[in-house]
Amino acid sequence: MDLTSLHTQDTQTIIKEFTEKVNAFHSIYPELPLPASICVYPNFGRVVRKTLSDEAASQVHVTCVAGTFPTSQSWTDVKLLEARHAVEEGADEIDMVLAVGEFLEGNVQKAQEEIRSMRSTIDSTSAGKKILKVILETGALKTRENIVAASFLAMEAGADYIKTSTGKMEPSATPEAARIMCECIKEYYGKTGRMVGFKPAGGISTTEDALLYYGIVESVLGSKWLNKNYFRIGASRLANNLVSEIVGSKVSCF
Repeated sequence: MDLTSLHTQDTQTIIKEFTEKVNAFHSIYPELPLPASICVYPNFGRVVRKTLSDEAASQVHVTCVAGTFPTSQSWTDVKLLEARHAVEEGADEIDMVLAVGEFLEGNVQKAQEEIRSMRSTIDSTSAGKKILKVILETGALKTRENIVAASFLAMEAGADYIKTSTGKMEPSATPEAARIMCECIKEYYGKTGRMVGFKPAGGISTTEDALLYYGIVESVLGSKWLNKNYFRIGASRLANNLVSEIVGSKVSCF
């Protein structure tokens, strides 16, 4: 899970407290794993990096949404500058949004080139290669044909993950879009040998939701995708519900 706080009212204090909850998690539930990452707006990446304990930092990445999330509506150089700053201030992973407007307008090459530029930009800092997730915003793409085209476009441009949604519009993640994207990942893997990760996000809050997407990944891609290197769920409400189910009582850890 990418444990997420992406709110207009976020502050340094709020994000620091959020991160401290991750630091404290193992002292309460030593048998449970930590989240794969903490996902925040780019101006809070440094706060997460400085607040994570040594133990947590060895297991939990810092993820920043960047590139004028959630709309991807700005100049490309502005998007790249934002991502560069995020990486320089401690981000291990960048979640960017496909330029959906350009894609739907038919400017497919421009949309793909922006992803390539993002890939190059975040890998060119002294911090080295980073993980790039590309959000397709499948609710805006609407059709199977668009989702397939966007999935291959992103993977061919260097995405390490393809992600369903920002969670800021409806519909967000859907099982139908997830299956289509996983089928594309499978086909791409068969042709190139490169494993690309999958991340559903937006509206996933219950154990049943999580199991549904887990089942899609398992049935389409197989068990070797079922780890944090290739399968993430982006969620802000899911973590407490999952832990509550596991321990058998209502908890609020995050």
